Amino acid sequence: MWLGILILPWQPWRIRERFDAKDWAAEIPDLGEVTVVIPARNESQFIGDALAALGQQGTGLTIILIDDRSEDGTAEVARRAVPENCYLEIIDGTPLPPGWAGKMWAMEQGLQQVKTPLVLLLDADIELAPGALPALIAAKQAKGVAFLSLMVALDMRGFWQALLMPAFVYFFKLLYPFHLSNGRGRLIAAGAGGCILTERQALTGIGGFAAIKNAIIDDCSLARAVKRNGGRTWIGLSHSARSVRPYAGLGEIWRMVARSAYTQLRHSIVLLILCSAIFALACGLPPLILIAVPVLAAKLIAAAALIFMAAGYLPTLTYYGMPRLLALAMPLIGVLYLAMTWSSAFDHWRGRRSLWKGRVYSRDLESNKG
Repeated sequence: MWLGILILPWQPWRIRERFDAKDWAAEIPDLGEVTVVIPARNESQFIGDALAALGQQGTGLTIILIDDRSEDGTAEVARRAVPENCYLEIIDGTPLPPGWAGKMWAMEQGLQQVKTPLVLLLDADIELAPGALPALIAAKQAKGVAFLSLMVALDMRGFWQALLMPAFVYFFKLLYPFHLSNGRGRLIAAGAGGCILTERQALTGIGGFAAIKNAIIDDCSLARAVKRNGGRTWIGLSHSARSVRPYAGLGEIWRMVARSAYTQLRHSIVLLILCSAIFALACGLPPLILIAVPVLAAKLIAAAALIFMAAGYLPTLTYYGMPRLLALAMPLIGVLYLAMTWSSAFDHWRGRRSLWKGRVYSRDLESNKG
């Protein structure tokens, strides 16, 4: 299995698809053709940093912040933090209609106010490096895509963060190979919802966010919808955009993964069992054989599996500047992610589809498959 991942033609383990603002040095002093849409629900802790970073992108930028019925004064913090060279419009979010996921409804309300040709969809905890937005515009034009998204750098400080967050990116790349997603084929479509530069026409062409109104994994659903409508997409890793949201320990990371893990499997018991078998064989069996099986040939095969497993993970650890020894922990990491997936499934079976910012979505709100 692990050797197969290494020799796949599209090489999902490699770090080839990446974006660095310095590689796209672009001077676009006037950003009047761009509107930033930020959905914000109880984001007073982070929205100030996000807005301050937008002020370092250029002048004339319009920011539409949808205050999604926050209870922590998010709107007040935003009004005080808005840079002088940007125009901020705050929309008071209306109650969530039936059948909509909260973030999608907030984004739809923001999209209705957008008048510029370009739209930057930005999470409230994302901080862009200076000049990242002009560089994104230049990269989008050069690549000829309608939809460009960044897998932003996550907070990896602390033991559990260092152990699990790089693997979150690695497993995502295995599930949605960036090389295939960035091609013209429509079978694979990957998106990273924290930072997406796209066109208003591309969004209205798919019917707005109503096309994916009930999606929990909204970024990949949006990329799929854009691709099916004829638009090309691109996704890559980046240090030029980072999340300032900390994940304090195993519990918060567990909840973040479990929120959508079973949705990734389309709420299918068959896929869950298949996924469990693959993780058990790929991650659990090699160390078990090394410890418990006295047959030398079996130990050599298990050792080779562990070497291939670590080799595929090393580029991700290197890109994020993490200790390379963490590659040896991949068996434990795989088992933990499998446990999070089963936790997600149990939540679904109990009727709790997802918990996000104080909202619990029942399982009758199905994921978007179209």
